[in-house]
Amino acid sequence: MLGRKRILANEKGLYFLRNQFMDILSEGTYWFLNPFVNQKLDIVSVKYPWLAHVELEAIIKSDKINKDELEVIDLKDNQRAIVWIDGRFNIILESGIYALWKIDREVLVEVIEVTHPKFVHEKLDIILDAETSVVLQTSKVLLQEFVVKENHIGLYFENGNFKEDLKPGRYAFWKGVSKVKLYHLDLRVKSSDISGQEIMTADKVSLRLNTLVNYRIVDAYKSVTMVEDSSQALYRDAQLVLREVIGTRELEDVLADKDSLVKELEERLSAKMKEYGIEILSHGIRDIILPGDMKEILNKVILASKNAEANVISRREETAAMRSQANTAKMLESNPTLMKLKELEVLEKIAANTDLKIMLGEKGLTDKIVNLL
Repeated sequence: MLGRKRILANEKGLYFLRNQFMDILSEGTYWFLNPFVNQKLDIVSVKYPWLAHVELEAIIKSDKINKDELEVIDLKDNQRAIVWIDGRFNIILESGIYALWKIDREVLVEVIEVTHPKFVHEKLDIILDAETSVVLQTSKVLLQEFVVKENHIGLYFENGNFKEDLKPGRYAFWKGVSKVKLYHLDLRVKSSDISGQEIMTADKVSLRLNTLVNYRIVDAYKSVTMVEDSSQALYRDAQLVLREVIGTRELEDVLADKDSLVKELEERLSAKMKEYGIEILSHGIRDIILPGDMKEILNKVILASKNAEANVISRREETAAMRSQANTAKMLESNPTLMKLKELEVLEKIAANTDLKIMLGEKGLTDKIVNLL
């Protein structure tokens, strides 16, 4: 009994006899004896480039393949492949055996030896930005994308060993090759609020300090290898430095000499953070908050101080006035003519505001002043 099978122009036939692959058949009509016994013809379309079949390995290992029509890709464990079809990125392949039809299409296969996890390619952006869902999924499965932003730096560690600094840009790393650790650090100036610190001064006065630290990372390697979290280390050490510095000063010194206090805070914190690769730009005091009873005491002290200053000034002015009067009296006593002029000056002032009649005698103005109204 004969059976007929027809293979179209855009198809290929995979012919098996007794479960053994025998041949790849091209366009045409084929007749088979006992077509349903020990024979099988699987017709596949070559419009789709990838040949997917359960017996793919047997098909590839046979000598019936036309290498001008079928591209075979055999990748070892340490190999990956990037496939381009008609000049467009198609897919990334991991280790395994693959085949794709080259009929009516241009196929380019880049086989990559994966000895290190870092993946470098001149068309990296195209590979990572592939739009088709299948390709995008494959790229994400095999590659880890890492982007270093502007004014940032990346650190690349492999199997616990530092490899290199990564400048701003886009990077990709093969997954499953070795253990990769990536850090992304901001190199811009940052601020940290150190707030609400309850500290006791040397004279046993409790106060609260709010400070502001401005800093930046100058050694990225130290900032990730010398401490687990550099920002937390900065916050913790800033608190310790505040307690150390304030604890050695009395309240009056803290309030009166803030400049030297800020300078000492900066110097001490800078010394601690230098080993973490952090530069302290400033460590300023924002607020000094005193307890309510201490505020009242200070207000009384300030008021008493101002009153004392006012009394001193008043006494100084009285003393100066009395000294001036004493000097004037001496001058008038030694100079009678000057005394007469002074009398006239006094009478002139009195006459300016009253109706005053004066009669001059032989002995002067003091002898006869009459009819004073």
